[in-house]
Amino acid sequence: MLSLVDDSLHASFFRVFTYTILVCTILFIFVFRRPSHPPKAPKLLSYYENLPILGAVRFFTARLEFFRDGIRSSASGNFSFWLGQHFVIGLSGDESRHVFFQNSTMGIAEGYAVLFGGGPRVKNSKGSDVAQEPGFLKYFRDRITHLLRREYLSKNITCFIHDIQARLDELPSETGMIDPFVSIYETVFQLTMRMVGSAEIANDVPRLRKTLRLFETIEQSTTPTSIIFPWMPTIAFIKRTIAGGRLYYLFKSIMDNRKRTGRREDDALQFVINFSKLMIDLLQTDLLFSQFIVGAVFAGQLNTGINACFMLTYIGSSRYWYDRVRAEIDGVVDKYAPDCSMPLTQRFEAIPIEAWELEFPLLECCLKDSIRLQLLGTMYRRNIDIGDVKIGNEIIPSGAFVVSIIAMLRFCHSADLTQAYHISDVHQDPEVYSEPLKWDPSRYFPARAEDKKKPFCWIGWGAGRHPCLGTRFAKLEQFLIVAIFLTRFDYETCDDKGVSYSEVPPPDLNAHAATKPTAPIRLKYRLRRDA
Repeated sequence: MLSLVDDSLHASFFRVFTYTILVCTILFIFVFRRPSHPPKAPKLLSYYENLPILGAVRFFTARLEFFRDGIRSSASGNFSFWLGQHFVIGLSGDESRHVFFQNSTMGIAEGYAVLFGGGPRVKNSKGSDVAQEPGFLKYFRDRITHLLRREYLSKNITCFIHDIQARLDELPSETGMIDPFVSIYETVFQLTMRMVGSAEIANDVPRLRKTLRLFETIEQSTTPTSIIFPWMPTIAFIKRTIAGGRLYYLFKSIMDNRKRTGRREDDALQFVINFSKLMIDLLQTDLLFSQFIVGAVFAGQLNTGINACFMLTYIGSSRYWYDRVRAEIDGVVDKYAPDCSMPLTQRFEAIPIEAWELEFPLLECCLKDSIRLQLLGTMYRRNIDIGDVKIGNEIIPSGAFVVSIIAMLRFCHSADLTQAYHISDVHQDPEVYSEPLKWDPSRYFPARAEDKKKPFCWIGWGAGRHPCLGTRFAKLEQFLIVAIFLTRFDYETCDDKGVSYSEVPPPDLNAHAATKPTAPIRLKYRLRRDA
């Protein structure tokens, strides 16, 4: 009898175990199965580049080499791969670039929302992203375009100048050494918060720094796992969620205080509150406001903060350009405020916004080449049309993601296969830019105009159907920071030991976005005596 019972229990256990394995296998196949490769899509990379479940791991670990090998493996230069369950097409070449930037079905928000994953996200009561709600993208564009009009920028210039001067006043003495990727980066964050955020935070430096740490936590929490398995509760996911929640409640507390006290500020947060009735039936307004503000600040900080720092470091590494940039700045200051006995702050306040936009051509060239060298990573789109998009003899299927790398080196071999030269798909193409890894503002002078040799060969402010909405503000804040710093200090670029750099260390072309340098870069300064 006991033997029969044991046999029955063993049989039952075996059936339960078998059914469990079968159900898990079916669920696994259902969850992680991939559709077949569309026959007219660009060539699919090999099995070893498209691992089961994970997909193309090298897209995250060695992006530069991954794109180089992908382009080399395809006759057209375009190729396909998987990132988890996402079907992705990598593009290269002039024709592909034209489709990427000009085709109206290439959705930029839809591409970045899934594959970039670096921006803060505010969730609604249903657990979905507020930024993905119908109508939010138009709402964001309309409001940010209105906020960044010339009259609003002009109104804030005095505050910007005082912010910059106050941060420079914090430097310990008349001589010293600073890490621009800390002090200048924080200054950019303060100007950005003042322009598209909250006055309460912009006016409170300790609170400002805490807020910046939250944004940096979110930025650093983007991992391959968070893109391939966005639902997985990893440590990075938890940190991101906590930081996002703290940002939401930070801005909500400010809004609640204004509503409770009746206090109003002349800032971006007040602007979106004043226009709340236009969206009240579409979204919960507090969530909407928070997503707008954190999205605007994040968009304005990442690239601009890095570019402002690198612009100063590039100028400080070349005495030739240093002297010419300073002469241009001094000339404009003397033109609008010739009285040298006036405080420096008042002299800069006398410069109208039209002059900041039109009378600094050399600063413009310096900024453009800094952006060319430091705008790293990948651009993202998604085909949001119900049909396919043709690109030569190939297609981009409906729903497919599309990526194009900005600074990508691939090897093209000569006929005897003994020599190789570097070619970039966008910003370091030697057929467009002479000595492409060299910082050289003169490449944009009218006599050379290297950035005009091909369509979309300089894309620092966006391109085609997706120009950067914050270009005017980004230029203004960077010009202000560089001009005030150069007017106030003599300085040079050096390492953390004070040894001068004749050239800034090269960028990491495998970086996924604009990033702080891995090599130590400092600015060695002393108070300017002839200012």
